[in-house]
Amino acid sequence: MANIFITEDYKKLLTRLHKISPESQPLWGKMNVSQMLLHCQKPLDVATGKLVLKHGLIGWLFGKMIKKSFLKKLGFGKNSPTAPEFKIVDTPDFEKEKATLIGLVTEFGEKGPAVIVNKKHPFFGLMTDEEWGMLQYIHLDHHLKQFGQ
Repeated sequence: MANIFITEDYKKLLTRLHKISPESQPLWGKMNVSQMLLHCQKPLDVATGKLVLKHGLIGWLFGKMIKKSFLKKLGFGKNSPTAPEFKIVDTPDFEKEKATLIGLVTEFGEKGPAVIVNKKHPFFGLMTDEEWGMLQYIHLDHHLKQFGQ
């Protein structure tokens, strides 16, 4: 399974990220490309402890049960719901957000699991380093595909 902590995988993410341009259009969903770039930073910020989210009731009840199947099979579907803290309503600066996201992906790829401060995901609960790496890859891959990459 692909993982942001595997050198080959994170470098593929970076190659795809570099192809994103201000003209990139979504194949589905409501976000524009600048919103997507900022949105994709949020889960990385959760893992590093820069963004703290509460563990919700639904996650507490069902998160552990579906974590493995989500990571191994399901992933994100088109138009999947997102945490309110991940919703971007304004239009951020494209170049700034692209550079920030590239920097975060690079940091995750180069430092590896040492970047993870928060071992408890707000929906899935306790996660291993490998699970965090897989989840970050799955999320970024989903949104790069959304914008044709």
